[in-house]
Amino acid sequence: STLHTNDAPSTITRMIDMGVEAFNVASAVNLVVAQRLADAGLQVPDQVLAGAAEDNQAFLHKHGAIVVKPVDGEQGKGIAVNLTSSEEVEAAVEAAGKFGDRVVLEQFCRGEDLRIVVINHKVVAAAIRRPATVVGDGESTVRQLIDKQSRRRAAATGGESRIPVDGETRRCIAGHGYQFDDVLPHGQSLVVRNTANLHTGGTIHDVTERLHPTLRSAAEMA
Repeated sequence: STLHTNDAPSTITRMIDMGVEAFNVASAVNLVVAQRLADAGLQVPDQVLAGAAEDNQAFLHKHGAIVVKPVDGEQGKGIAVNLTSSEEVEAAVEAAGKFGDRVVLEQFCRGEDLRIVVINHKVVAAAIRRPATVVGDGESTVRQLIDKQSRRRAAATGGESRIPVDGETRRCIAGHGYQFDDVLPHGQSLVVRNTANLHTGGTIHDVTERLHPTLRSAAEMA
């Protein structure tokens, strides 16, 4: 069926009124935000739906590194970041497919994960999300450190935030030269997830008062 509205924001309201599931509304919000940012002249990552392996490879070749994620996913599930080989991409597409029928490929853009909240064309909050990180004690393995940090995050968030011990975590720490059973030197930090989602162990840091005026202006204009 087709949904007809006068503007993009009203689409979201109509979807909620129609009883559309929350994760589908969230997907629509992401699309609306991306379009609004592009219309405002801001750069947004290039995206395509995952398709045949040769098409996925062509998109990877175009950008050098990409992100794979389910279109209708939530809470950071099924997302793989900074993929640089066809083998990684196809494995990630298969994994993402477990969380939805459609999978999107997105240009990977290195930088901090900054979220800005705008209400009535005014910035009201801004936060940087940082990925799950462990710090070595010279005795515990990476797996043990992840387990300890995961328990702390779960306790601090009422069970909402945990670090998955899965293929994506393994790929992330391998990229830093470590395996689960390696002992991390005392005082050394190790990023164990490439995504900064709260539900996968990420942390949120308020930067509202430190938000650069250029970013504030761009967000309000968009």
